Amino acid sequence: MANLWIRGVDQTLYDALIREAEANGRSVEEEQRAILEEALQKVYNRQFVRALMSIPNVGEDSDFERVNDRREAPVVFD
Repeated sequence: MANLWIRGVDQTLYDALIREAEANGRSVEEEQRAILEEALQKVYNRQFVRALMSIPNVGEDSDFERVNDRREAPVVFD
């Protein structure tokens, strides 16, 4: 597992991190991981949405229309 060091953090920001960790019942280290994971998940979700939106509109899926066939399906397995 990788280690992450952040230097030069403003004391008021660090104090807010401590308060947030206490409010969530986590250690400061756990709180840092949770914040980082949440922030990066949002980035991943935006990228996924962009990928979906880039798929061209090809119209209707008429090749795959549902057929309501009432016949009994053939037995494939014994």
